[in-house]
Amino acid sequence: MPHILFVCTANICRSPVAEAVLRNRLQERGMDDWTVRSAGTWAIQERAAAKNSIRVLAERGMDIADHRSRMVTDEILDQADLILCMESGHVEALKAEFPEAAHRIHLLSAMAGEKTSISDPYRGPLEEYKRMATIVTDLIDRGLQRIIDLAWANHRRRSTEDTEA
Repeated sequence: MPHILFVCTANICRSPVAEAVLRNRLQERGMDDWTVRSAGTWAIQERAAAKNSIRVLAERGMDIADHRSRMVTDEILDQADLILCMESGHVEALKAEFPEAAHRIHLLSAMAGEKTSISDPYRGPLEEYKRMATIVTDLIDRGLQRIIDLAWANHRRRSTEDTEA
């Protein structure tokens, strides 16, 4: 089944929120067998999600208290059929460092027809985390069908390439 990866900087604020929201949306559609994960471009391994990210999602009925950060690696990117980044800088950096995955790397907002980066609320007030979670949720909701379609297409293509190799 398809595997989707969200990427932000430290993997403690934005990408864990996006991971939980998309997982929730897929489960609502009965797509429990899809894999949704997150990682960071500058993550410290095994760090908990930001308290305000945990709090904001808890208010929305989602639990990320067990989240632990991880760094983007070749292996993590290789597993993903679709890689969705929070900022254009993440997209550029990943495409430069991992050119073999470039066609699978996109800005999250592009799934909803936009080209905007999502601001990092790290160390900001709770209101900034709420605003971030609202933006992430809106982009996922508006881009959900495109996310599903791209992940499926990439998954099928990669599965075909694996069987032909």
